Amino acid sequence: MDHRKAGRYWNSNADAWTKLAREGYDVFRDYLNTPAFFNMLPNVEGLAGLDIGCGEGHNTRMTARRGARVTAVDIAENFIRHAQAAERAYPLGIDYCIASAVELPFANELYDFATGFMSFMDVPEIGRVLAESFRVLKPGGFLQFSITHPCFDTAYRRNVRDAEGRKYAIEVGDYYRDLNGEISEWLFSAAPARATQGLEEFKTPRFTHTLSYWLNLIIETGFRFERLEEPKPSDEAVSICPKLQGAQIVSYFLHIRVRK
Repeated sequence: MDHRKAGRYWNSNADAWTKLAREGYDVFRDYLNTPAFFNMLPNVEGLAGLDIGCGEGHNTRMTARRGARVTAVDIAENFIRHAQAAERAYPLGIDYCIASAVELPFANELYDFATGFMSFMDVPEIGRVLAESFRVLKPGGFLQFSITHPCFDTAYRRNVRDAEGRKYAIEVGDYYRDLNGEISEWLFSAAPARATQGLEEFKTPRFTHTLSYWLNLIIETGFRFERLEEPKPSDEAVSICPKLQGAQIVSYFLHIRVRK
C-alpha cells in the first residue's frame, strides 16, 4: 500500500471522523494527547509553521491561536474541506491545501517549525515524510510530532481486565512484525449509539514499526533529538473521562521533538 491508497481510506473516513470528533468523542485527543503535545511545544508566536496531516484542523487551529502563521496540508480532500469551512467561519489566517506528506509542495527551508499530530504513523513511506519535513525546515527549525507508541501499538494487542472490567495490563505480541496496511474497522468508543447511528465504521490502514526503526530513521534523516515524552493522563483527567484509565498502565503515545 502506498500513501495515495492510504489517503483514499482517510478521505472516506473524513466526514464521520469530523462529525464525531467535533461532538467531543475523540477523548484521547482532547484529554490526553493534545494537551500533552501543547505542553511540550515551544513558543511559536510569530513563527511560520507547517502542520502535516492536519485532518479537519482541530490542532492546527490551536497552533494558530498561539500566534503562529500556519499552513496545513492533508492528502484527504474531505478533511481539507471541513478545515476550510472552519477557517471561513472563524478566520485564523490558516492556509489549508490538499497535499501528501511525502510530496510537500513547498520550497526548501521555508518554515520555522513543523508539526504532525498523530499523522506520521498513518503514512507507509515514513522515510519520505521525515525527509520532506527536513527539507522544508529552515536551519535550526524544529519538527514535533506524536505517534502511537511503537511498543504498545503492535500487530497483536489485547486489554487485560479484572473481574470488575477494569484494565490492569496490556497484552502485546508480534512486536517485530511490521504491518503494511492491515485494515482496522472501528469508531470512537466514547461515542454513544445515537451519535453513530447511520455511520459506517472507520477503515484505517495500520503501519507499525519498532521503536528502534523510528529513532534510527530520524537520526539518518539528519535531525538531532531535543525531547521525547510518553504522556499519561492525570488522575483528574481520568476522573473526568474514565476511558483514559488504561493509559495510566502503558503509554499510548510517543511525542518527539527534533531540530534540523
